Amino acid sequence: MSLWRGKSPLILASQSSARKMLLANAGLAFEAVTADIDERGIQAASKLSNPREIALLLAREKAKAVSAGRPGSYVIGADQTLALGMRLFNKPTGRAQALLQLRDLAGQTHELNSAVVLAQDGRILFEHVSVARMTMRDMTEAELSAYLDAAGDAVTTSVGAYQLEGLGIHLFKRIEGDHFTILGLPLLPLLAYLRSEQLIAV
Repeated sequence: MSLWRGKSPLILASQSSARKMLLANAGLAFEAVTADIDERGIQAASKLSNPREIALLLAREKAKAVSAGRPGSYVIGADQTLALGMRLFNKPTGRAQALLQLRDLAGQTHELNSAVVLAQDGRILFEHVSVARMTMRDMTEAELSAYLDAAGDAVTTSVGAYQLEGLGIHLFKRIEGDHFTILGLPLLPLLAYLRSEQLIAV
């Protein structure tokens, strides 16, 4: 049974399996729709350099793009940036780039900035950014190679070449932040907003 009480449908502007799992586990009926936007183009045109602001911008653009074609629907947009200081990382294109990213992140603390936005008819109703601080352990080249061998092609599907809910957990010695932020959807603030608007039953 769905806890969603909105008169209009709830849509997730993402095909992320982690985000879909989080919403489904929270008992919300929703439709997942790909947001057809040029993320890198939008980021470049914005001239923003702050990782938090970039995550929020892209979450807004995804929500607005999908809501424009779905009148009345409530649309969730989400985006996440990984930053080491002010240096932004993108998804590695292959094993070689994944290795370079892991070498740079090893022994360091990086930040995941996870933004969530709710839009309706192109208008932003709610937005929030949560931050998780992730400290990787120092690793030898042999350990990095063993991780890359075990993880396989999955390293190219996530920024930083890891998925914390999978083999990526072996890379870390300390994590500060909630599970939802790390998986790319700050669920607690979103649910609090939906509850305040009487859009969910609990």
